[in-house]
Amino acid sequence: MNSKLTVVVVEEDRDRAIGIVDALKASDDCDVFVIGNASGLARKIAAHAPDIVLIDIDNPTRDMMEELTLASGPLDRPVAMFVSGSAGGLAQAAIEAGVSAYVVDGLSPERIKPVMDTAIARFSMVRQMRNELAEMRRALEERKVIDRAKGLLMKAKGLDEDAAYALLRKTAMDQGRRVADVAEALVTASGLLG
Repeated sequence: MNSKLTVVVVEEDRDRAIGIVDALKASDDCDVFVIGNASGLARKIAAHAPDIVLIDIDNPTRDMMEELTLASGPLDRPVAMFVSGSAGGLAQAAIEAGVSAYVVDGLSPERIKPVMDTAIARFSMVRQMRNELAEMRRALEERKVIDRAKGLLMKAKGLDEDAAYALLRKTAMDQGRRVADVAEALVTASGLLG
């Protein structure tokens, strides 16, 4: 994240919004934008491309959670939600919507900075885990394709597994391509021919 954060605050009460903005300006060097009406939230948040979204709401509803999922891009940025009371089951819905921090008993100025820091840290950790999971899935899929290509070569050319892999690797090196790409091409061609 940049040293100067862009923060979007979703707060319908004007006086509370002013208090939040003042607390943010006092505790951190940041650009703050306030959204006072939750309708069209997705478009309004996207217009600012914030580093973090802070939502202060008395009683969130399931519809609000759905809008939040679309609006805040929780997979793209950290979101901290401050609620007045513990609404049954909505904490789980908020986490499923991608909220990085869910704070009950509302937002108080002295808690803004620590909650933001926590939301940013948690978001970074979850994003790293998502990236690692995606990479592992990609590697597994590539491994499956390579194994299928080896099987095709073993059957067509009467090779053992090591020789089939060596042929794939040599072909990839000769063509300046990845082994997985050569294997994918072989599997695709085999599917067209057979």
